[in-house]
Amino acid sequence: MENKLTIKQKKRLSISGLLVTLGVVYGDIGTSPLYVMKALIEGNGGLASVSDEFIYGALSLVFWTLTLLTTIKYVMIALRADNHGEGGIFSLYALIRKKAIWLIIPAIIGGAALLADGILTPAVTVTTAIEGLRTIPVYVAIFGTGQQTVIMITLIIITFLFLIQRFGTELIGKLFGPLMFLWFFMIGTIGLVNVLGNLDIFRSLSPAYGVKFLFSENNKAGFLILGSVFLATTGAEALYSDLGHVGRKNIYLTWPYVKICLLLSYLGQGAWLLKVKDNEKFQAIEGFNPFFEIMPDWFKMIGVAAATLAAIIASQALISGSYTLVSEAIKLKLLPRLKTIYPSSSKGQLYIPVVNTILWLSCLGVVLYFRNSEHMESAYGLAITITMLMTTILLFNYLLAKNIPKLLAGMVIIFFGVLELIFFISSVSKFFHGGFVTIIIAAVILMVMVVWHKANKIEKNFVKEVRIEDYKEHLRNIKDEKSIPLYATNLVYLTSKETSGMIDNEVIYSIFDKQPKRADVYWFVNVLVTDQPRTMEYTVETFDTNFIVKVQLLLGFRVPQQVSTYLRQVVIDLMMDGTIEKQPQRWSTNKFNQNIGDFCFVLVREELSVETELSNKSRFIMSIKLAIKKVSVSPIKWFGLEYTDVKIEHVPLLLGNRKKTKLKRVNVKK
Repeated sequence: MENKLTIKQKKRLSISGLLVTLGVVYGDIGTSPLYVMKALIEGNGGLASVSDEFIYGALSLVFWTLTLLTTIKYVMIALRADNHGEGGIFSLYALIRKKAIWLIIPAIIGGAALLADGILTPAVTVTTAIEGLRTIPVYVAIFGTGQQTVIMITLIIITFLFLIQRFGTELIGKLFGPLMFLWFFMIGTIGLVNVLGNLDIFRSLSPAYGVKFLFSENNKAGFLILGSVFLATTGAEALYSDLGHVGRKNIYLTWPYVKICLLLSYLGQGAWLLKVKDNEKFQAIEGFNPFFEIMPDWFKMIGVAAATLAAIIASQALISGSYTLVSEAIKLKLLPRLKTIYPSSSKGQLYIPVVNTILWLSCLGVVLYFRNSEHMESAYGLAITITMLMTTILLFNYLLAKNIPKLLAGMVIIFFGVLELIFFISSVSKFFHGGFVTIIIAAVILMVMVVWHKANKIEKNFVKEVRIEDYKEHLRNIKDEKSIPLYATNLVYLTSKETSGMIDNEVIYSIFDKQPKRADVYWFVNVLVTDQPRTMEYTVETFDTNFIVKVQLLLGFRVPQQVSTYLRQVVIDLMMDGTIEKQPQRWSTNKFNQNIGDFCFVLVREELSVETELSNKSRFIMSIKLAIKKVSVSPIKWFGLEYTDVKIEHVPLLLGNRKKTKLKRVNVKK
């Protein structure tokens, strides 16, 4: 028997939907003009080293990077690899994980790298935006051109941003769309004004300029310049991850507007640089940033304010995306359960305190360690190249699963794989300029994922399962044994066994051996996370009784696992169709509960037994997992059981063979 718990709703195109898309999806990639040309110039030795060939070549590389990676790979190909409307590396993995066991490897590597590199996004964008204040004479007259004030303002903004997360961002989020629309209009208009002064800049759209520049003597950074070019497309992965929030069609309709505005901004900066590159006044500016310099003096205050707002929106999108990514990893059993709060009714609005704290402290650490955007840009983007490579591998397997010809799928992975490998190699130098920070963080996240996944496999291989059918009469006897006090009307156990008719041996041990537990109905509930994002269904097995029920909740990997709430609906459904008897409550004051008895949830907590005979490696992995479980959120909170009667029982976790121990009896010495 299978039932639906909810009905899926489809997204529709609307003006509000398009605005939400601008606010949610394009924050990261939309703020890239703040620092891409700045990073390219700094990497080439400053404005004094810039030539016409440099400007045309750099713009050509930026344009084709945006076109090949963002437009073709992500917008045209990846967005079609959706998991029932959801996108992102874990959604893609969930879609194809049954095709091959090894696909877990690129999924966890890519997920860990995406989380780690995202720590730099708020730091880079906010710092760069605030540094724009130094282009305003009034600010310089009061605070000077020192970096200390910039750092303080940046730290305050980042701290404020993370502090408001616990209250939800539903209200302010409604403003993000219109603000980002105005942001793109602003940067596109400023760029267009400068482009109209030199239409020859459109020649840079030819790939010939980019290829020639890579091998030119005017390229002081050589092949490594691609590390700075790549900054123009770091938001492409976030674009794919946010697919579920807005829908594919909304992205298709908004991307042309976004790309045109981005290109006009880059081309406008290039046209302006052609005019001023030999000007000693601009060459002498410390931290020279053409994004702000091309603005008229009267507009710079507005420009800096707009850039700061755009940086905050980009950071908010990154923070929300991190929560979603971690939540998906938890549901896919790649990370331990963490306390999750849903601060508003909006879809996708969740708040994970531990993740928020780690991101906040990491962002503050990045700002204090690097101190200026130039140093941050030198470290930014390294880990995201790894994520893109991993996504390409998963996309290849998705194409094969969709029966795309192997030759065509192979051409896709070779083309994008080689391109991204080139960007990765060109970004390796960033490791020594601070990129090691994100790599270390990614390695830690990866280690936790690997340990969690390996430990789950060990448990699955060794933990004993038993057939409920074999204990049906035992349960009937204990249910009818009046000499045993009634433990609960409804006794509920959560079981990890997904197989029909099977439960954990520890559950049987708890019912009969730990303390005999008499109940009117025995419930065994298994939560199965499906490959679809928002499934809400359940199945029921009753074993030809009205007192034994195994319920399997089929929940999507983006659905909160509120077991108590769902089980109450299941009970009502089964009473209505006569599967179980009504449970009249004489003293109940709540009409809703008059026919539903009391519930007691028993959670069996495992402790690794000293008698377990495992290899040193397996024992080490299990010890780490059990240690992490002690500091992660309790099953009570995770399964929404805070307001129910819950009993926790500790049982020994015996994996593998039991160690043979034998005491030798000796005579008492007289």
